[in-house]
This record gives sequence, C-alpha cells and structure tokens, in this order.
Amino acid sequence: MPVAKNEKKGFNKLLVISFDGFRWDYDHDVETPNLDYITKAGVKAKYITPPFVTMTSPSHFTTITGRWVEEHGVIHNMMFNPQTLKKFSFKETQNKTEWWDNGVLPLWITAQNQGRKTGSFHYPGGGANYSGQSVYRSLVESLSHPDSNETEWRENIDIVLKWFTEEDFDFVTLYYGEPDQVGHLKGPETEERRIIIRQIDRTIGYLINAIETHNLKDKLNVIITSDHGMTTIKKAPNVQEILLSKYINFKNLTKFDIVDYGGHGMILPKPGKEEELYQALKNAHPHLHVYKKEEFPVHLHYAKNDRILPIIVYADLGYNINGRIIIYVNKGDHGFDNINMDMKTIFRAFGPDFKKNYIAEPFDSIHIYPLMCKLLGVNPEPNNGSLAITQEMLLGTLDPSQPQPDHSEEITFMVLIAVGVVLSILVVIFIVYVPYTIIKRKKGPNQEVEKMNRTQPETNF
Repeated sequence: MPVAKNEKKGFNKLLVISFDGFRWDYDHDVETPNLDYITKAGVKAKYITPPFVTMTSPSHFTTITGRWVEEHGVIHNMMFNPQTLKKFSFKETQNKTEWWDNGVLPLWITAQNQGRKTGSFHYPGGGANYSGQSVYRSLVESLSHPDSNETEWRENIDIVLKWFTEEDFDFVTLYYGEPDQVGHLKGPETEERRIIIRQIDRTIGYLINAIETHNLKDKLNVIITSDHGMTTIKKAPNVQEILLSKYINFKNLTKFDIVDYGGHGMILPKPGKEEELYQALKNAHPHLHVYKKEEFPVHLHYAKNDRILPIIVYADLGYNINGRIIIYVNKGDHGFDNINMDMKTIFRAFGPDFKKNYIAEPFDSIHIYPLMCKLLGVNPEPNNGSLAITQEMLLGTLDPSQPQPDHSEEITFMVLIAVGVVLSILVVIFIVYVPYTIIKRKKGPNQEVEKMNRTQPETNF
C-alpha cells in the first residue's frame, strides 16, 4: 500500500524530539504508559548506537547531518582553540557558528533549499549559520536556561505545534536537556532519574493529546530519540581513579588539553614532546586507553579531522579522566566507547507514514538522517547513513520478520479456472465442428454426381 501523504504537499510534516542522555533502558524500571502507547501506535527500535564520541553536540550533529563526527567536525561539546588556549562551555558553543559550519549542511538548510520551512527549538547546532544560511526560525538556549521545568516543556510543545498549524512549518527539531542533567548530578541508577523519566513520559502524553487537538494526527510524523546513554562513575576508594598528573608533568609536556570531561580527552604536546608524552601515558593505568591520532581505531570514525589533537585518551566504562587534580563531582557521565550498552539510546516514531506495533532491530543513529529525508521528500546531501536500514519501519514496505501471505492456493485455483475455460471452448468447438465435418463428407459424393449430371450436355444418337 502507498505511504500516506499530505495531499497538498505530497509529504507529511516531521517533528524530531531529542531527550538528552536518555539511555536505552531507562523505561525498563519505570512505568511509562505513554511511551508504551506510541510503541503500539508506531515504531520502537530495541536501541540505537550513537557515534563516538558519545557527547551531546557531536551526536546531535551526526543525527542532523548523517555524517560521522570526523567528517562533520563537531568533535566535542566545547569549542576550543589550542593556540589561544580558549575553551567555551557547551551552551556558549551553541552560538559559535565557526564551530558548526565546516562545509557539511544540516538537514534544516538542505530542506530549506528544497522548499521546506524549518525550525529548531534549542536543538544543538540550530543557532549557527551554514555557508551564510541560517535556519528559518531558531531558538537557542540561554546560559541559565533550566532543564527540568515541566510547565515550560509543555509550553514548548504548544509553540512548536503552532508553528506547524498556524505558520505551515514542515520540519522542526525540539531538544530537552533531561534526563542528562539528572543523570550527571544524581547518577543513572537513582530514584531522581526515575522521577525525571516519569516526567518525560507525561510530556509525551501531553504531546499526543496536543497533536490531536491541533488536528495533526494524519499530517505529522514524530521521531523521539536521544544522543547518548549514561553510566555510573566509579570513585575511590572503590577503584583507583585515573589522575594523569601521576604519570606526566603537564607543565613540561603539554601545551593544551581537554580532560576532566568524563571518559574522553585530548592533549596537544609541546613541540618535540609527543613521543615522551605518549610513552608516559600509554601503560599508565589499566583502564586508560591512549592513542596517537593517526593510530586511533578507524571503526570509531573520529580521528581523521584537523581539529583532533595529537594525543587522544579515553577510559573504560565508568572511569573519569582527571587531569591535574581530582575535582570531578558528577555521579554519572558519558563520552565512553559507543560499544558499551550504557551508551546506547532510544528511538521511537509514530505518525501517518510509520507502521504500527513495529519493533526494529538496533541500528546506528547515523541512519536517522536518510529516514528524515525520505519522510520530508528531500534529496539528501552526501552522508554515511543508509535508508535500507530504516525503510522497513515505513508503511508500504514488507516486514521480512513477519510471515507473508501464501497465495499458492489462489494461484492454483485461477490456473484451474483458466484450464477449465480453455477445455470448455475446445469441447464446444469439437461438438460443433465434428458433426458438421461428418455430414459434409456424407453429402459430398452425391452432391458432386448431381452437379455433374446437371452440367453435362445431353447427347442424342
């Protein structure tokens, strides 16, 4: 059957909502009736794998561009300059076009160039300019913006849905900073985290009702996803924490570093000090992985970018990389290898173009981009994703996991009917033709004699 479409435009509208730090299993220990409802009314992936590095800005930009982190260039949450030694916080970086605009166009701009009207509501990267173009409407979080105000969450939904109904937007991204904030401050295995998941579920219930109220049920597709998971940070005295200053002298060996930021870091050595720094760190701690940039694992699609510093470090799950002193206070964090299940995240989707009660196998978040392009009827930019990974969740495609109807009996029946019709025609021909032929043969000689007698001239002797 064909995919349902908005009759006026030939495609349906699309809302993409990201709940930062929503680990793939956060709904397993909490009752989430609204998430359960959209699973039955739409699509649920078992989990999705974010790109490395498992941070907010790099992962969100992979979703909106369909490119690996090393290709789109947003390699960290913080914009930094190793020459000036400046670093900017996550929220400060949202207003820094020079961090985001690296020659790769996000879907907002691509869609606009093809006649779509797009908006970004607090979504990372939405406030930047790309090759001189900006998102038609973009709201960027203020530095003091609260993450967990439930009333504001609902107001944001109302605003976005009015963009669709009153201003005819086609594509909008909406970002929420939870449950990431609670996961950092309190930890992922806490009652505080379960409370915020219940709040998210109530917000999704509000969204479902608001879609009905705005008469968008048959016109709006919704994707709900996230950027990474969360894990509990291991602390002394239970473990030996990673403290780099135990193994290196920062003043003598390093010019610039980004550490004290979870399980991932980078270091720029002083001139001529790279090998000494590398050798000092590579076997320093059993849970610390140290690489020269050119030797970093290729499958992580991270290191082939000019912004990557010469030495890359990342820790085993749950170990924070501390630099000079241990000042780290977070109870939970991310940034670890995306192979770890604690780094996996969620994917839900519903709307007129999605199948119902469909469970998708796990996939990489990079494949969300071509799916969004398909839903919007947009020709994608070059990307690393594949529509083949997600197209089975759309209406109009067969589900290979489900048994397909067996039409062999119908085919056999139709063949028998056809054979019967042919035999019937042959029988009629036989009944009509054979007697006619017999009669003709019987009459044939007498008629010829009579004809000869009539035509032969009479002779008198």
